[in-house]
Amino acid sequence: MLSFRYRFHGHGSLRYLYKNGDAVRTRLVTFKFIKHPKRRTPRVAVVISKKVLKSAVGRNRVRRRLYEIIRAELPQLDGPYDMVFLVFSSEVMTMPHDELVAMIRQLITSADIYKK
Repeated sequence: MLSFRYRFHGHGSLRYLYKNGDAVRTRLVTFKFIKHPKRRTPRVAVVISKKVLKSAVGRNRVRRRLYEIIRAELPQLDGPYDMVFLVFSSEVMTMPHDELVAMIRQLITSADIYKK
């Protein structure tokens, strides 16, 4: 699970990220990000609408799966970024782990925020 210090707290900074962040999209997930030089650690959120998955159990399962993949990728990130993964399909819940990891890595690579 992703540590408390790497998560967003409150809605104000998420609103700023939605409004001013850059986006990278796939069919299932959108990745929004923005550099935040005043912070020392990156912050991450995973957002899943009730329209996508009605069940809270399913939404939490997807959230846990994505947080675990992101936790493994955090050491390779270049600096403190604010990041949000917006899930648009329930396919993410049943997707094999390897494909999900590849999709998340591809999104982060497309955003060009890995260390060089």
